[in-house]
Amino acid sequence: MPTDTIANDEQTATQLTEGYERITNELSKAIIGQRKPIDQILIALMAGGHCLLTGAPGLAKTLLVNSIAKLFDLKFSRIQFTPDLMPADITGTEVLSETEEGREMTFVRGPVFANIILADEINRTPPKTQAALLESMQEYQVTAAGQRHPLEKPFFVLATQNPIEMEGTYPLPEAQLDRFMFNVVIDYLPVDDEVAVVTQTTGSAGDPIEALFSGEDVLRFNELVRKVPIAEDLTRYAVQLAAASRPHRKGSPKFVNDWVSWGAGLRAAQFLALGAKARTLLQGRAHVTAEDIQALAAPVLRHRVLVNYRAEAEGMSAEGIIDKLLQEVPAP
Repeated sequence: MPTDTIANDEQTATQLTEGYERITNELSKAIIGQRKPIDQILIALMAGGHCLLTGAPGLAKTLLVNSIAKLFDLKFSRIQFTPDLMPADITGTEVLSETEEGREMTFVRGPVFANIILADEINRTPPKTQAALLESMQEYQVTAAGQRHPLEKPFFVLATQNPIEMEGTYPLPEAQLDRFMFNVVIDYLPVDDEVAVVTQTTGSAGDPIEALFSGEDVLRFNELVRKVPIAEDLTRYAVQLAAASRPHRKGSPKFVNDWVSWGAGLRAAQFLALGAKARTLLQGRAHVTAEDIQALAAPVLRHRVLVNYRAEAEGMSAEGIIDKLLQEVPAP
């Protein structure tokens, strides 16, 4: 590798590591607590992945995503998903316009043409509209009237699902859930933190969030993350964790065969390794450890491990199965 390339990578790594503390300090102006969800979202952003956010209403999901967009000086767009939302409402549509040369069809961009998309309550819209967003996530483009319109990078989708009021919803199919790198759970805060939130939000307006990085910086971070070395035994460990979650296969643990109807695919191992690399950089280290993979097992696997009726009857959740997998699969 050329010397100047190595020097640039080292400079980018230093910028990211030193900026991590500045990021958390800046976010504290608007967000109190929620350190683990914030870390997981930042790891996904550095790795170039998309996130599913699960949490009850009123837990500042929109504020958190908007604050992160401001930190990185990225264009933010919020889409409220409803049962009557159409694909064109997201992607945009062709309209007839008057020009100097006469009438012609022009493409009017939809709200998906932004850097950070908050897809609010994605499970409240029909599958056809869900698929329009998921195509953008996978292909980084929009197709309208046979024409492809590329999306500007970085492109990062955070989709929320409300864990209550599930009546009348359209749950995402497993194949579509698999496109999300993490399922980040945002829970209620401790009482002291809730008191601080109420005090802060009912007083005078605080200091605004300042931009610390740019979209170009995010793209450089994405590129650098993929260059972080990971030992073969750690890659094998990520693959074994994902494979062990699949029921009725050779070597599957008994509790997986008893409680799991569908396990994680290859994408899970890829995201475990990629997320571990991003976590390594954020913490100022040069090499991935088993702890990095273990720390991300829950957000990577919780929406990929589907429990069966027996597990539900016995009070076993996907989280509990992931904990057992971490105990069952030996770390290198």
